Amino acid sequence: MTKPASTTKKPRKQHRPEFRQEALKLAERIGVAAAARELNLYESQLYNWRSKQQNQLSSSEREQEMSAEIARSGWYVWHQRRHQINRRQRFHLVCDNVFREAFSDAKQRYGAPRLTDELRAQGYQFNVKTVAASLRRQGLRAKASRRFRPVSYRKHGLPVSENLLKQDFYASGPNQKWVGDITYLRTGEGWLYLAVVIDLWSRSVIGWSMSSRMTAQLACDALQMALWRRKCPENVIVHTDRGGQYCSTDYQSLLKRHNLRGSMSARGCCYDNACAESFFHTLRVECIHGEDFVSREIMRKAVFNYIECDYNRWRRHSACGGLSPEQFENQNLA
Repeated sequence: MTKPASTTKKPRKQHRPEFRQEALKLAERIGVAAAARELNLYESQLYNWRSKQQNQLSSSEREQEMSAEIARSGWYVWHQRRHQINRRQRFHLVCDNVFREAFSDAKQRYGAPRLTDELRAQGYQFNVKTVAASLRRQGLRAKASRRFRPVSYRKHGLPVSENLLKQDFYASGPNQKWVGDITYLRTGEGWLYLAVVIDLWSRSVIGWSMSSRMTAQLACDALQMALWRRKCPENVIVHTDRGGQYCSTDYQSLLKRHNLRGSMSARGCCYDNACAESFFHTLRVECIHGEDFVSREIMRKAVFNYIECDYNRWRRHSACGGLSPEQFENQNLA
């Protein structure tokens, strides 16, 4: 990001050789004018430093010249050209700067495909292969997943609902199909349990609840939030797994009271609730992995910020055509 030019006259200062060397490197990357603005220097200073550097021959360079037995004029031509960049190198420098800034703005969560969508939304027209090559060249990699093996016990003996969803995750409009699930989040104080409700139409997290205990009330609170946000729609398919919290009398009574259609996955088939599982995977990769949560309260704040500030509002989703859930809803409900 360029800074506005200052109207005050910059005083001439003495700078150490290390500073001059780094300043010239910066000028090679972003240009003399931009580097001068960033470092509060005169452009003439950078040009003078560059000229002096090009005219200086270190003893090691002279030894290389003699050992290679090359003509002095040829060595000077090489010495002058080595600081020049061609069109391809200049294009790479521009791309690298743009992609690095966009990658940082996305909190290192986007790989090449989503980063390309984000750049196109900003008005750039880059190919996904160009973005991928630049990320590789700079050693930038999106946050990756880790193996997670939660322990869940489902031998509760309670009645289960029929599978109405049957892995059909398409919805033509809002409040047709919701999915819910519960996951475990490790903290320094122990587990924090998170229950969510997701609308399959926009992939928006419309209900969530967190607690230190995994109870039926946790699942009920998440569903209550979804009902409140969506103004209590009826005949919605609400799909979950066969966990005891969802089979409980309290949760089933809540479904009946609001005329919702309960649906449950087949036994041991995580694919029946793939969208909820996918959200939890994304949450772990982009929000939790690599961070140290010493308390449940710190984890609670991080999850809240991710759901309400990042995921629903800004995170681009392939099922929404590269839009965030909020952008998708605003575009299709306008």
